[in-house]
Order: sequence, then structure tokens, then C-alpha cells
Amino acid sequence: MISVKIIDRVSAAVSNVLPSQLSSDVKKNMRAALQSTLERLDLVTREELEVQQAVLARTREKLQELEKKIAALEKQLLEKK
Repeated sequence: MISVKIIDRVSAAVSNVLPSQLSSDVKKNMRAALQSTLERLDLVTREELEVQQAVLARTREKLQELEKKIAALEKQLLEKK
């Protein structure tokens, strides 16, 4: 989920571009619409992405180890025949 800090930064950047005469209600509605849109995108933070990359790397390593073990066991079975 997108953090409030990110939504605040994007909202502030958009507010800086908009005319200063806009009422606070318009700014609040804009922020709410922005937050809703970003939440529907189902984005993840950099930290969450990096954690998942590390998990994937460990999983790949384990898979390679298991594939080697299976190959060795298959070789042993073939040699016994």
C-alpha cells in the first residue's frame, strides 16, 4: 500500500502547480481522488520490492540446489540398474 508520506508529496507537488486561489475543499477533494487512484494501482514501495527480490533470489538458489540433488539421485538410480 502507498504510504501517506508519498501521497502527501505528490499532492503537494500538484498543489504547487495549481492556482493558489483554489479553496481548501478543492485541494482536499483532489488529495482524496489522488489517494484513491494510487491505491487502486496496487503499487508497492521500493523496500517491499527489494524484500521480494531477495526472497526470489534465495528461492532460486534453493531450487538450483534441489535440481542438483535430484540429478545426483537419478544418476545413482541409473548406476544401480
